Amino acid sequence: GNHTLLTGFVLSGLSKWPELKHLLFFTFCLIYTITIIGNLLIFMVTVHPSLCMPMYFFLRVLSFLDISTASIVVPKMLVNFLSEDRNISYMGCAAQLYCVIFLAATECYILAAMAYDRYVAICNPLRYVIIMNSRVCFYLVLLSCCSGKVVSVVQTVWVFTLPFCGPRNINYFFCDIPPLIMLSCTDTSLYENQIIIATALVIFTPFCLILVSYACIISSILKISSAEGRHKTFSTCSSHLTVVTLYYASGTLIYLRPKSSNSQDTKKVLALMYTAIIPTLNPLIYSLRNKEVKGVL
Repeated sequence: GNHTLLTGFVLSGLSKWPELKHLLFFTFCLIYTITIIGNLLIFMVTVHPSLCMPMYFFLRVLSFLDISTASIVVPKMLVNFLSEDRNISYMGCAAQLYCVIFLAATECYILAAMAYDRYVAICNPLRYVIIMNSRVCFYLVLLSCCSGKVVSVVQTVWVFTLPFCGPRNINYFFCDIPPLIMLSCTDTSLYENQIIIATALVIFTPFCLILVSYACIISSILKISSAEGRHKTFSTCSSHLTVVTLYYASGTLIYLRPKSSNSQDTKKVLALMYTAIIPTLNPLIYSLRNKEVKGVL
């Protein structure tokens, strides 16, 4: 039949209970402030000459990605807590989706690069400086960004070629793939299969590389004779493992089954993990568990 194509959307927000909006506003305002300050501190501290190792170069990139992700999602969410106008334009929604996918996919690959860095440092310590030179680090970041860009372009173009005929209300706090394809008035089964393939490429491929890296790392750690040496070596990897577990788990549960029967509230909580909570935790995880960073601070 005849349909009126949508020119914009309405973000329903994080909670359907208006009495919580002020509490949520101040909570996420505080979280966003901690995210910006914490990641800026990490960014500035790791520039120190004593922290010129590749691990801290990747950590600076990770801090930049976390600041960017939080800044794309959280400010709009804060405005919507206190405003009756929760509209977002069609192009604004597309731009937000593109940026979120680009940053999230890039971070997945950066985390894999960080795992490779730890593998070389622990399993090939004598060749570490040669293998992980500045050129290799730069190309790993460039490859991560290019991969993230390809994924974000394909996903965004594919989503916004779907016809959105109404309703225009997105039951989410930002423009993301699962709530958007639920608004489409056409069969999206082909697109859902494509999302699963993209999820495998963006999440499972680097995750498998991380697993292989840590299998080799653990094998090397077990060969260390002293318990103190094993603990010291493993402590250099525990921070990265914590971030990987949180980040990959939340992304997998959201995108592996985009139109699953899971409630939208559950998906909102999972989306909060990688857009707001993890960017806040990263500086704490990497600074509180790292003696070199604490020393420079």
